[in-house]
Amino acid sequence: MTWHVMLEVVRDGPVPLGAQIADQLRHQVERGLLTPRTRLPSSRQLAKDLRVSRSVVVEAYEKLTGEGLLESVRGSGTRVAAHADTRIRKPVVLVDRAIPPVRFNLLPGTPNPVTFPHREWTASYQRAVESARWQGLGYPPLLGVDQLRSELVSYLGRVRGVLGSPGDTMVTGGFAHALGLVCGALRELGIDHLAVEDPSHDRQRQFIEENGVRTVAVPVGPDGLEIEPLYASGVRAVLVTPSHQFPLGVPMSPQRREELVRWARDTGGWIIEDDYDGGLWLEQRGRHLALQPTGPDRVIYAGTASKLLAPGLRLGWMVLPPELTALMERVRVRRDLGCDGLMQLAFADFLRSGLLDGHLRKMRTRYRAQHGALTRAVERFLPAATLIGPVAGLHAFAALPEGADEEALVTRALGLSVLVKGGRVFHDRPHTARPGLVLGYTALGRSGVEEAIRRIGQAYDQQPGGASWAS
Repeated sequence: MTWHVMLEVVRDGPVPLGAQIADQLRHQVERGLLTPRTRLPSSRQLAKDLRVSRSVVVEAYEKLTGEGLLESVRGSGTRVAAHADTRIRKPVVLVDRAIPPVRFNLLPGTPNPVTFPHREWTASYQRAVESARWQGLGYPPLLGVDQLRSELVSYLGRVRGVLGSPGDTMVTGGFAHALGLVCGALRELGIDHLAVEDPSHDRQRQFIEENGVRTVAVPVGPDGLEIEPLYASGVRAVLVTPSHQFPLGVPMSPQRREELVRWARDTGGWIIEDDYDGGLWLEQRGRHLALQPTGPDRVIYAGTASKLLAPGLRLGWMVLPPELTALMERVRVRRDLGCDGLMQLAFADFLRSGLLDGHLRKMRTRYRAQHGALTRAVERFLPAATLIGPVAGLHAFAALPEGADEEALVTRALGLSVLVKGGRVFHDRPHTARPGLVLGYTALGRSGVEEAIRRIGQAYDQQPGGASWAS
């Protein structure tokens, strides 16, 4: 079977067209999207599809054949080599346990541990232990304990506008657990491809594919996920972060939300909404509610306590379309026996007593001040960068000028004891993306944020020899 082309070329970019095609094909093989023995389009057909000279495609094919990734078979055209997967040198991915010791950690997604409400949480947990004395300490219901599911429906409806019932609410061990269950349900429905935003979390894409579902990258524009490419992809499920897109930070516009739900109804598709930091809108106006109320019959809503409290709680939830609840229960019963019952009871108490509301009010005030410090520091020390998106969540995206050497900047900053991620690593086609930095600013105090950006500015302005990082 011939693979249908999913490549793009930038005609006025610094990378030659042949190199762009070779790099993208190599990337497809590395991610497992092009498997061994997959037949590629003829050089003539691919050149026609990309509107380039046939010699450009021939050059790319010959380069990869020389590397042992492709092979030319008489009468069968060009295909991925049978042992291509063993020849690829997998890229090094920075994972949490490999984080080097640094003074300033700007990795996104983790609240400052000193802000955790220890006293309030301890009180809620103690009340949970007392109540469990009378309820028993057996396995909790598979969907979650009744008290928490009821409190979640009330809280999510009040704060995020989510429409649901306790019977269609499932408690999970965090978003990764929820996503694994969703992947299992999609396979049961005969769906083996899931559209993801481009850019999106790189490890999340890897996790999806490890759960037996292929990912298809769909670009994100100023209004959110682009709908025309979604239709063109032919997929029947999509994962989105509509309230505060990761990593760009842009919210999905109301019109785009309606278009996305219309796509789901037109195609019989499903939308998985990752509302990962939806309770942390920091601007005084313009707060975006969840996408789910726009199409509760087609949207699987997922949230987590990781960004609101701490990732170590391993606590998340889904509000499911009623049509999927029984299927999700069947998928789950084959995987686990539910989540920590005491933790669920404690979080139910934390919600019911208003402690989460009070905690988030404090965090919004704190994070708003830290974002202000970040904005001032970027304007002063890194004026070539532009912060995009609203003031929200635990990270901000700083777009860099075209031609800036993002990888060198990240490396140089690390040498100055600042750990920061570049934006291109989150793109499906990194070499075509505009350079940028993803700035997780909430784990540092205001003075720490300022000093970290000052050092990044120093790294941007200088390299050995004194030349600028921007070309």
